Amino acid sequence: MKLDQALLHLIFVAQCSSFAFNQNGNSKQKHFQKQKHVLVAPLASSTSEQTEEIEAGTLASILTNDDDAKSSRTQRIMEKTSDEQSSGAGGSSTYEAFLRVEANWQRLKESKALTGYDEKLLNGNAIPTFITSDGAQGNPRAWEKLREIGTNGVTTDYDVVVCGGTLGIFIATALLIKNPELRISVVEGGKLKGRAQEWNISRAEMEELVELGVLTQDEVEKSITTEFPGCRSGFKNREVTPLKGGYFENDVGYECVTPNVLNCGVAPAMLIDMVKDRFESLGGTVMESTRIGGVVVSELQGAAIDLVGDDVEPLTSRLVLDCMGNASPISRQQRYGMKPDGVCAVVGSCASGFDKETNLIGDIIYTNSEIQDKGDNGKLQYFWEAFPVGIGRPGGLNPGESDVKTTYMFTYFDADEKRPSLNTLMDDYWDLLPKYQPSITNPETDLDVQRVLFAYFPTYRDSPLQPKWSRVLAVGDASGIQSPLSFGGFGALTRHLGRLSDAITDALEANCLHRDDLALINPYTPNLSAAWMFQKAMSVKIGQGVDSKFVNRLLATNFQIMDDMGKKTIMPFLQDVVRLDGLLGSLSRSFVADPTFMPQIVAHVGLPRLLDWMGHVSMIALYTGLHSAVTPVLKPLVMDMKDQRKRFQLLRQMEAWEYGSGMDYKFEEE
Repeated sequence: MKLDQALLHLIFVAQCSSFAFNQNGNSKQKHFQKQKHVLVAPLASSTSEQTEEIEAGTLASILTNDDDAKSSRTQRIMEKTSDEQSSGAGGSSTYEAFLRVEANWQRLKESKALTGYDEKLLNGNAIPTFITSDGAQGNPRAWEKLREIGTNGVTTDYDVVVCGGTLGIFIATALLIKNPELRISVVEGGKLKGRAQEWNISRAEMEELVELGVLTQDEVEKSITTEFPGCRSGFKNREVTPLKGGYFENDVGYECVTPNVLNCGVAPAMLIDMVKDRFESLGGTVMESTRIGGVVVSELQGAAIDLVGDDVEPLTSRLVLDCMGNASPISRQQRYGMKPDGVCAVVGSCASGFDKETNLIGDIIYTNSEIQDKGDNGKLQYFWEAFPVGIGRPGGLNPGESDVKTTYMFTYFDADEKRPSLNTLMDDYWDLLPKYQPSITNPETDLDVQRVLFAYFPTYRDSPLQPKWSRVLAVGDASGIQSPLSFGGFGALTRHLGRLSDAITDALEANCLHRDDLALINPYTPNLSAAWMFQKAMSVKIGQGVDSKFVNRLLATNFQIMDDMGKKTIMPFLQDVVRLDGLLGSLSRSFVADPTFMPQIVAHVGLPRLLDWMGHVSMIALYTGLHSAVTPVLKPLVMDMKDQRKRFQLLRQMEAWEYGSGMDYKFEEE
């Protein structure tokens, strides 16, 4: 008992440290939440299925500019491509969908913040209510059905209702494998199917689905339709390929190839069909083409999901999982009035017509130009990403035989109203693509474009999103668990799928469904918070002066050092996992390699933000120590505890140490 008490005391001290830093480190953010709200309609993002309809003429007017030829090029190309629709980011590739996303982006940029969070200051514009625990709001039929629970043996319809099926089907299946007795339903607003465009992921990440039983090894092999050796990272002031030496040797930049990172292209349509079949074979229910009108929550009785339609009965559940992505109406309501702290905007296409002989590996992050001065739109550093399609698999094409490639151009910035439209970014993409892929000169005539890709991903420092309502938990991109450097989605989910399925199963068994209990499943993770520094270093504020070579110099130097340190340093970083060993090792060597650059970095990101980042790094160190030294001793004691709630809480704390320090990352030899 003395050891047990001592360990619990140590955990309490660590929790206090984490809480104190999180409160202090995020104090400005919390002040912002209380003091600033936006007096506009709820801010929708790029993938919302709930976005209100806007007339086509209004949408088209957003794209009006002085260069009619340029503004019509995207339209001409998109109108030649397939109009196939699926849910999720990148699921729609029509020009109409592009206009809707553009309209949402425009609305987000134009939103204004002012002091005061009191609803009285909203001038009658009440916060839109999608989810509520107020019995005076929401659908009366849903409340009526909730009140029946517990009377005459009435129970909830389900233990878990998963809202959003594209990625929600994976967590639903993992839960049903953990506990086959659970009653689970997946509700999808459209057809539950994956997009035509491949998802790129590493084979090791796919193997995690096998370990969880979500897929078999044979199904993994079937779903992988492209496989190549690895991906290039490169940061250059101008296009020089191949490039030898380091930044200070060639005055251009640095590039390297890392094996087994995002080197597998999986077919989402096939993958989701297989997981859906497994889910239904285990007794799960899928409700397709079923739109959700809202959610009402009773802390004691459960939650009721209001389904759109006059004769459609609400569903009741013990727990609701929000898997509706970064455009989730639940997270949107919770973040109402907040502008994102950062945005990753991405445009691209999948097309044939590229040079076959050089279509051998991917690019995971690549630059071939300095920071672009876009005038009133601010300064932007453009990054590229590219993946071969249809090579390296049995029965398919060999490397060097396919001319099909997916290319993306992306950039980081804030949501200032002066930022460029997605149409501007798309124009730049078409203009700059021949420079990036010199085998073509005119994308419109040289390429057969199969799909055009576009999205913007808002990110918030206050992430992961803590539950505001009991019995409702955000999962995946809806929670903000993805790195601010990435596009989120499938890869971000697979890393956490095992942890989430364990935690949610435990929560249901222990009846730990209060929002305070569920908050332990989406805890403060210092390595995620520390990643914000990297996004800020790769973006330029409106009006900020910066050397046009700043980003390339910073990244070329750091990537050369990480590459020299080996795969154990560079591979976790490329898969959005920040670990203490790689972070401190690379930073210290970077300082030695380029000591005169440090003042520029401090000036660019700002001293307050740098100090805030150092605080998160110190918490990574603490979490690393706790995971390495305390968890091995504590976990056997916790597993023997009879108090289910205490066991649930301590298991979640140990998971926070593991994932918050990046110690969950599995290296290849492991």
